[in-house]
Amino acid sequence: METVADVVASLDDPDRPVLRAGRVHDAREFRSRAYKTGNALRHRGVREGAGVAILDVPAPAALHTFFGAALLGATVEFGPDRVVEARVLAGPTAELGEYDLPPGGQRVGWGEPPADPSWMYFERDVWSENPTFPEPTVTAETELLAGVAHGDAVAAAERVAETYDENDRVALRAPLADPGTVVAGVLAPLLAGASILLPSAGGAGTVAVAADEAPEDRVVSPGSVDL
Repeated sequence: METVADVVASLDDPDRPVLRAGRVHDAREFRSRAYKTGNALRHRGVREGAGVAILDVPAPAALHTFFGAALLGATVEFGPDRVVEARVLAGPTAELGEYDLPPGGQRVGWGEPPADPSWMYFERDVWSENPTFPEPTVTAETELLAGVAHGDAVAAAERVAETYDENDRVALRAPLADPGTVVAGVLAPLLAGASILLPSAGGAGTVAVAADEAPEDRVVSPGSVDL
């Protein structure tokens, strides 16, 4: 595998849990939601070279937005500054008004419906999208995160995935703003056949991606990821 698009395409088993966040999301459902999100973001002007900023919250919609943007070749930033330099800002609806966007910038909110009709409402607009996706044009050299290309992120995730197994529940307990968290806590579990555990699911996983102490016996520090 060379790109995040390859990782998403591999998620085809409806019996495989890949995300635990209040309920269990299976692999095929997760892939479908990533494709739908990509299609919805395309309508908002997201394409290769465009920026997509996502508030640093451990929510399924944040992960779906990350993958949808990656499929389109956008560069993703988690935890942006208050003045956003990106085509799209995504996050909980109630928090998006605190940020300034450039002319033409688009807001994508989830949770409560936005009062402003110009904002994209994640639950409505993604739900209505096509669950299939055109052949992605991203390559290993396409920038995924600031300074991190698809190929570098996937290669690093494959190395971390060697330390996981399909029974692991990888608890995401570090900021997604750290690329090491995205690699070890999001991409690596998918490559290993393991599942991602968000804090909203409650309980402990078998391994944590955390910068500090965690309830899990095994902890992977984002800073230990070789990118």
